[in-house]
Amino acid sequence: MAHEARMTAEIREAPAVVARQAAALERPVADLVARLKARPPQVVVTCARGSSAHAATYGKHLIERALGIPVAAAAPAIATVYGRRLNLEGQLFLTVSQSGRSDDLIEQAAAARAGGALTVALVNAVDSPLAKGCDVVLPMEAGPELSVAATKTFIASASALLHLVSAWSGEAGMREGLTRLPERLSEAAGLDWSPALDALQDAASLVTIGRGPTLAIAREAALKLKETCNVHAEAFSGAEFMHGPVTLVGDDFPILMFTPTDAGAEGLGRLAASLREKGASLFAAQAGGDLPALAPDHPDADAICLVQSFYTLAVALAVRRGIDVDQPRHLQKVTRTR
Repeated sequence: MAHEARMTAEIREAPAVVARQAAALERPVADLVARLKARPPQVVVTCARGSSAHAATYGKHLIERALGIPVAAAAPAIATVYGRRLNLEGQLFLTVSQSGRSDDLIEQAAAARAGGALTVALVNAVDSPLAKGCDVVLPMEAGPELSVAATKTFIASASALLHLVSAWSGEAGMREGLTRLPERLSEAAGLDWSPALDALQDAASLVTIGRGPTLAIAREAALKLKETCNVHAEAFSGAEFMHGPVTLVGDDFPILMFTPTDAGAEGLGRLAASLREKGASLFAAQAGGDLPALAPDHPDADAICLVQSFYTLAVALAVRRGIDVDQPRHLQKVTRTR
């Protein structure tokens, strides 16, 4: 099937994207980090939609954990609908976008720049209006993405954020994990997550769970299940799930758990045991788990490998459900909102 081959091909391109991205980012990241160290921001504000917003969530974890700087997501409507400019003097405003053409991101970035922020666009289309309107451009280097559902651009966004934060924080382990990421992504794409297919094939709803670096992965997985498989999926942190949503648990309500390889793993392990006691149809993605994962390397890079394995599962599930993943209902490649 042509549509399956197209999406699968883009998933398989991700390791090469990450490998070539390093050279393209070296100079702009070095220049940006020099500016950030000369005038350190007290807050980072992100602005993104869809899969890019999940990449921004991943960046939030990296920045807060490695640098101790709080990160908040902007609400573009404050600028585009309500006409209010935020006071961001001396702060970092980071937009993430594949196309760089969504009107709300462009307008919010312009308002942030006028409000005194250092504006950065992490984009695939470096000649886009968003890129042209920002102080600094970080290229994803993902190349053309033809599938409506973003895969390699999400991974490219996450790896670019890992590149930025490793340079900004000086964490050697983060940089080393990034260096090994292309090869590990290739391995991750070949892992067999088919044990989850039977449970997911007929599911009307399900939950995805993550913690720390994998919360963004859980959110991205939930979106992809909606986009490519017409399955209602909702993402939660492991802690948040216990504040009400746990009442949904039953043997007919699948749960995909993306277990991190850092300190967050212990809590998710306890949650998994508790959910199984409650009769949950739980599939935990981790080394030695229900869904296989690579042996731990660096926690932040390991999280990106989990989403690569998940994408392969999403394609297989769409085929099972008879859905054309490249023609999702009511969607187009570039979504323009204001």
